[in-house]
Formats: sequence, structure tokens, C-alpha cells
Amino acid sequence: MFAHLSALLGGLVTAGWAGSIGCFIGPLVIWLVKKETMPFVADQAREALNFNITLAGLFLVLFMLGILTFGIGFLIVIPLMLIIGVAALVFIVIAAIKSNEGVAYRYPFAIRLVK
Repeated sequence: MFAHLSALLGGLVTAGWAGSIGCFIGPLVIWLVKKETMPFVADQAREALNFNITLAGLFLVLFMLGILTFGIGFLIVIPLMLIIGVAALVFIVIAAIKSNEGVAYRYPFAIRLVK
């Protein structure tokens, strides 16, 4: 549960200049510390890490799209970022609740980079 919520906390704390980076520091630390001793915690931390890396990549692509279109693309990119951000918040809350119940949660749109 803390791996999922630490991503949310990291995003809130570092939202000014490194929001995407702050989102995956918490799950990364939890995964590195617990991967040998607690398999369920390591699995959920890895899942949260993969989801937040996917989100960071997606936001980077959207931001670059806005810049490459000389700012005109931001008319589309900013609403997309807001929608994706709200969806990510919902998925993170669901994941935290499920993992607190002892159920392994899989994010629906995460690219599984860390195995």
C-alpha cells in the first residue's frame, strides 16, 4: 500500500519542478529494500514503479508534443494531461486499497519495464 501511496506523495511534494521523477522514487526505494524479504510488497512496489515510469514517459511525450508544435499543441496536451492525471489518481487509490486488502493489483496501462 505504501508503494502506491508514496508515488502519490512524491508527485505532490515535487510537483513544482520534478513531478514525474518524484512519483517513482518512493516505489523504487520500497522495491529495492523489500525485494528479497517480502515478495508481495516487492511485487506491488514493482507494479507501482512500472506504472509511474509509464506515466512519466507519457507526460514527457505530451510535453514534447506541445513544444514541437510551437505551443499550439498545448491546447490539446493540457486537457489530456489533466485527464490522465485524474485517471492516474483513481488507479493509485484503487491499487492502494486492493494491496491493503492483500490482493495483487495490476495497473491496466502500465508498461512492465522493471521485472
